[in-house]
Amino acid sequence: MEIKNIMNTPRIAEVLKNPPMGEDISVQGWVRTRRDSGNLSFIELGDGSSLANLQIIAEPVLPNYTDEIKKLTVGCAIEAGGRLVASPAKGQDVELQASSIKVIGWAEPTTYPLQKKRHSFEFLRSITHLRPRTNALAAVARVRSALNFGIHDFFKQRGFYQVHTPIITTSDCEGAGEMFTVTALEPEQLKKETPYDRDFFGRRAGLTVSGQLQAEVYALAMGRVYTFGPTFRAENSNTSRHLAEFWMLEPEMAFCDLQCNMELAQTLIRNLIGRVLEDCAEDLVLFDRFVAKGVIQKLETVRDVDFVHMTYTEAIETLQASAGKKAFKFPVAWGIDMQAEHERFLCEEVAGRPVIVTNYPREIKPFYMRLDESGKTVAAMDVLVPGIGELVGGSQREERYAVLLDRMEAAGLDVDEYGWYLDLRRYGTVPHSGFGLGFERLVQLVTGMSNIRDVIAFPRTPGSAPC
Repeated sequence: MEIKNIMNTPRIAEVLKNPPMGEDISVQGWVRTRRDSGNLSFIELGDGSSLANLQIIAEPVLPNYTDEIKKLTVGCAIEAGGRLVASPAKGQDVELQASSIKVIGWAEPTTYPLQKKRHSFEFLRSITHLRPRTNALAAVARVRSALNFGIHDFFKQRGFYQVHTPIITTSDCEGAGEMFTVTALEPEQLKKETPYDRDFFGRRAGLTVSGQLQAEVYALAMGRVYTFGPTFRAENSNTSRHLAEFWMLEPEMAFCDLQCNMELAQTLIRNLIGRVLEDCAEDLVLFDRFVAKGVIQKLETVRDVDFVHMTYTEAIETLQASAGKKAFKFPVAWGIDMQAEHERFLCEEVAGRPVIVTNYPREIKPFYMRLDESGKTVAAMDVLVPGIGELVGGSQREERYAVLLDRMEAAGLDVDEYGWYLDLRRYGTVPHSGFGLGFERLVQLVTGMSNIRDVIAFPRTPGSAPC
């Protein structure tokens, strides 16, 4: 079957935005609905490029009207050609008067699981391969794509270079031991006392939990860099907040202290929110109406206001002072690693806007964070946002060789294995900073989706890896 070159075929979003009135065009997509009225057949066609569909009017004079067009059902793929004209129908400006309709692919109506009704997100997770055809999940994908492009544009405009850090690594950046092991050994070989000596890399390797340490290598050579890609956690948390595979944005900047780091994080978030409000307005209306009422106003607040700053100590004191009014599931005391309920309370109930918390206890933060003068806290910062909690976690890195060495030894790290990391402090060390932004959490913030599994195309969670 001959079809037109897709690069010469306009997307429906383009047709609706800048309609070539009175011209003959051809569009391709999937049938969303079809109904008959009088002697006409009305087809709603979508191609994933926009929330809105293009209405196609088919008349009985078409040669395949009875045998094919009248049998079209939800999910069928077609190519329609005809003239674009003004539509007399309410709620749409244009429609296509079809001169030809080709059926590219049929959809079996008795088994096709997506019909013209609202499906629960839980049900849609059971058909991951089909859920992008729904309005909500397609809108998530468009927002995610817009945010992805915005990230690269943001950093390019500010003199950053992208670095592709390794997916397979021998460095556990977080020191939490939650790495997936990568091996070429057979199960029987793994039972030996020192199996990884004979493995592919000659040592134990795993899927990366962060590209930060490698990004620091390039920041201390090129000044400003960022890495953006998949990261992995072998954490058996089957919740709406956790994924085993997710995407992380991690900029690293030389000659940059904690203040510089916080300013960049705030500017980045506000810039990306502003882009989405402008570029994805139609999709955000859908989320505001059907997923999370008020999400647009919340995003406008994030875009327009300065973030509140408080130290970890001030945050703990605020939470303790609120304990009589708010019953927290997890007790509050200085030294705890704040939970999502604490983080959300600070930005939703106390500040009413995003909050940046700084200077965390050294015991709950990784070895690479710069030790404050008190010796009790580190130059760390977390950006907390309403509805999510922690969106960004970062710090000024420890640039002092002796202090870093002490912290690595105290953390029980093999100093020889991290000799390359110490070399960065021996040869031209400078103050430098960076942070990690969980991309799926950013998509959750923008869309209002409550379950993180609904903002990534193919969620990987304990016991589940579809497609």
